Amino acid sequence: MPDIHSQKILILDFGSQYTQLIARRVREAHVYCELHPFDMEFSAIRAFAPSGIILSGGPMSVYEPGAPAVAEELFELGVPVLGICYGMQLMSLHFGGEVVPAGKREFGHAELVACGHPGMLYDGFFAEGKSPVWMSHGDHVSVVPPGFEVVAQTANAPVCAIQDEQRRLYGVQFHPEVNHTPRGEIFIDTFVRKVCGCSGQWTPGKIIEDAVARIRHDVGTERVILGLSGGVDSSVAAALIHRAIGDQLTCVFVDNGLLRLAEGDQVMATFAENLGVKVIRVNAEERFLAALAGESDPERKRKIIGGLFVEIFDEESSRIQDACWLAQGTIYPDVIESAGAKTGKAHNIKSHHNVGGLPEHMKLKLLEPLRELFKDEVRSIGEELGLPHQMVWRHPFPGPGLGVRILGEVKKEYADILRQADAIYIEELYSSGHYHKISQAFAVFLPVKSVGVMGDGRTYEYVVALRAVETKDFMTAGWYPLPYEDLARISGRIINEVKGINRVVYDISSKPPATIEWE
Repeated sequence: MPDIHSQKILILDFGSQYTQLIARRVREAHVYCELHPFDMEFSAIRAFAPSGIILSGGPMSVYEPGAPAVAEELFELGVPVLGICYGMQLMSLHFGGEVVPAGKREFGHAELVACGHPGMLYDGFFAEGKSPVWMSHGDHVSVVPPGFEVVAQTANAPVCAIQDEQRRLYGVQFHPEVNHTPRGEIFIDTFVRKVCGCSGQWTPGKIIEDAVARIRHDVGTERVILGLSGGVDSSVAAALIHRAIGDQLTCVFVDNGLLRLAEGDQVMATFAENLGVKVIRVNAEERFLAALAGESDPERKRKIIGGLFVEIFDEESSRIQDACWLAQGTIYPDVIESAGAKTGKAHNIKSHHNVGGLPEHMKLKLLEPLRELFKDEVRSIGEELGLPHQMVWRHPFPGPGLGVRILGEVKKEYADILRQADAIYIEELYSSGHYHKISQAFAVFLPVKSVGVMGDGRTYEYVVALRAVETKDFMTAGWYPLPYEDLARISGRIINEVKGINRVVYDISSKPPATIEWE
């Protein structure tokens, strides 16, 4: 079996909000890549042995004191290098070009016009010598470095794309990684496949083969325990590990009473009954509700739920005397965001339930078979492993569950009401064909009462808010325009079928300024 990591792209991050998108576009070309900070030691870069390097954009000017830079030896490695936005400016400066503040800052759509020999990299990118692109910059290259030629320009950036084909060095001022650049995926695919010579070995089937071989090699005949939540990540991790080592895996499913309607039974049916995975179910609703009593702060609730999960999981796993490994469904964005929080290069908005949340005294070895994968890759291998389509492609669900979709204090009454309302909402989205067009949808319980009229009588009951968003990357999101007739039907069903609700509202805020989840 070929080594699916042998051909790989190194992405150096200069602080762009789009850097993860670059990595996802490379992976979509079926090529492995890793994202590292710009100040990665050159010895580590050389040891990584990249087939090509991409320098990301960033918020700073190359002339600012302390502006990010890379080891000069990087350009002597002899592998193709693509600089995007700040990366292009940095490369230009390194090779003797000049960068100046633009007379007019450029943010948004622009038309890229070819003005020279496009070369291999632009094969399929231009249509009749033009291509719409997305710009986000203040500085631009004013003098092209010796040996480089200008390939394309926009009305505001006369030097918008440069290349030195002999040394395989390329720079673009626009952002090919974002969806607003319509043929951007073709551009990145061409760079990694044609320019860098990667053959596209990073496919679901080969990822599974590689992961199974590595798990068997690392684990041997030892036993593994895994905290199964029913979410996509832990479910795919469980199925993958089970394929590798079978009965050596034991899953502990902690039902915290904050799951979706009938979710606990669905988890047991999928894994214990259909796949034959050993699953220990712990019904811990009372313990979680008792621990959350009186607490309304969102971050405190997250920590209480996460801490109690670890405590209960610890109790159950201690009964499995011969376990040597703890498996987690950690995925690549968890790793990136955790590293960013530790280095101070990313702002920690919400605490994560994976990566860095393990007790220091833990004696078990850690097994994280998904830690190199993005969510869409996890879903793809989940289907390849035979997990139910509806489980694999269900919308994201937060680690603390309904605990952060019940605003303020968590009570059993609130959780029961929310479960029913959410189930009706999701059922209607499926039946109307909207579910798979929406990136994430859910109901939120508001602990306020409003006056209503039902059956000629006055009511004073709770409010539920419905949320549905469209997004490609979950960094930004727009609200989903559900048709009025669908909203009316969903609202009518919830009010008529869920005792305790007499008002339903629809959240039409985007991210930013709002977040997707309410807490």
